Amino acid sequence: MNTKLTSLLNIQYPIIQGAMAWISDAKLAAAVSEAGGAGVIATGGRDSAYVRDQIRLAKSLTNKPFGVNIMLMAPNKDEVVDIVCEEKVAFVTLGAGNPVPYFEKLAQAGVKKIPVVPNVKLAKRVQNSGADAVVVEGMEAGGHIGVLTTMALMTQVIPELRIPVIVAGGFADGRGLAAALLMGAAGVQMGTKFLLAVECAAHPKFKQKLIEAVDTDTIVTGQSIGHAVRGVKNKFSLNFVELEKQGLPEEELLKIATGTNRLAAVDGDIENGMIQAGQSLLPLKQIEPAKDIIENIIAEARAVLSQAPDLAK
Repeated sequence: MNTKLTSLLNIQYPIIQGAMAWISDAKLAAAVSEAGGAGVIATGGRDSAYVRDQIRLAKSLTNKPFGVNIMLMAPNKDEVVDIVCEEKVAFVTLGAGNPVPYFEKLAQAGVKKIPVVPNVKLAKRVQNSGADAVVVEGMEAGGHIGVLTTMALMTQVIPELRIPVIVAGGFADGRGLAAALLMGAAGVQMGTKFLLAVECAAHPKFKQKLIEAVDTDTIVTGQSIGHAVRGVKNKFSLNFVELEKQGLPEEELLKIATGTNRLAAVDGDIENGMIQAGQSLLPLKQIEPAKDIIENIIAEARAVLSQAPDLAK
């Protein structure tokens, strides 16, 4: 399956694994890359030594391209950029800040630059500053979200850019990948789907909660204070939204939210932790190897795309 994304990153399939804090480690990234996609190591909340160790571990597990996500709000972001350049990682995704000041250093090290952008204006800005591709993420995604839907972003961003556009938010099967490709996307980024990979380090209780979830089971917390985060409804998220409605100050709300992502994903407290996940929950049916996840998605996408010409008759 050849697209601008597969050519850019030298990968077999146009699927990037989303960077999920406390979850997207070297083992998951390497498994996704070995399966033909592009795995990504998350660095949010991690120290620089961890980042280097994970990159080297991934290199020991695969000789295929993988990436690193750089959270631009992190206090050690400059160190992470240096490590990525020193280790010659294939590509980076960059979010939660201005990526442009890092483009030159990354380019000199041969690292492909893929910023995450929320709208056309910023997509054009990073393109004109030297980005190799962009990720646009709709509000259907898990974790921190923007205000536009995936469909609206595809409709408006793709025609305006020359560089490859990767779309994220709500993709969990081959039909979604096929739809994105038909819209002109170069590929998709999937996060929630890979939470059920055998190689994913998320707690078993976390995974089981996702398997049991239905289509209406996500909720957005923090929207009133400009820190919108999507996750699964549970004791924590429902209580947090109620506190927002009551007008609890932003400082207090942020204090309550701190550490809850790790509490759910790592410690398995699925009532008091924040279970970050996207809206496409029904395709999350079983725990399986990353290889099977990707192969099933590609097989379904090919089947859907093979029928597309008939729609134009």
